[in-house]
Amino acid sequence: MSHILVIDDELSIRRLLRILLEGAGHEVSSAEDASHGLHELALSKPDLLILDLGLPDMDGLEALRRLREWTQLPVLILSARPDPEDKVAALDIGADDYLTKPFDASELLARMRALLRRKTPLEENAVLSHGSLVIDLANHEARVLETAVALTPIEFSLLAQLARHSGRVLTHAHLLNAVWGPKAADQAHYLRVHFAHLRRKLKTAGITQEIIRNEPGIGYRLINGGL
Repeated sequence: MSHILVIDDELSIRRLLRILLEGAGHEVSSAEDASHGLHELALSKPDLLILDLGLPDMDGLEALRRLREWTQLPVLILSARPDPEDKVAALDIGADDYLTKPFDASELLARMRALLRRKTPLEENAVLSHGSLVIDLANHEARVLETAVALTPIEFSLLAQLARHSGRVLTHAHLLNAVWGPKAADQAHYLRVHFAHLRRKLKTAGITQEIIRNEPGIGYRLINGGL
């Protein structure tokens, strides 16, 4: 039996999926918005996520981008959006499959079986510590000595990328693709601007040593530092 998490704002869809999936022998959890869904994902560590794109508190593509900062959990997009551009965007960000509503139950179950056969285990830790800096990936929050640092979504994503690979140099290409997507491959100036803001905010929060190091012409890495 696999544990399936459903994030969808439509109560009727959640009820339908629960009946269908439990009938197929799965355990089912559900959430009506992205915030509760990502929190549930971090706590329960499901085997597969079924994600809607039209969520009330956050676009599903942004939710997908956030969860891909810390887990390779199989994700099946189940959305009423039929536009090929939405499908391409979801797959580029990290979705494993895309099915449009209304859907055929047997097709959904078949696609789930295919994803579960090749699933990657959920990464164990959704909270990363780096000295006095704590990065809560599931809640998209950074704290210094328990005080939240007001980061933009892009600044947080860049910091999360560095924290997940602490000590290793992440190339400009890697960071641009992970945060902005493949279309930003030639926009290295994005990194200079956002890392400058990020460094300033961390210093204001109390990180007195420079913990984000620029490797000229290569990329950036997170180094040991503190207050």
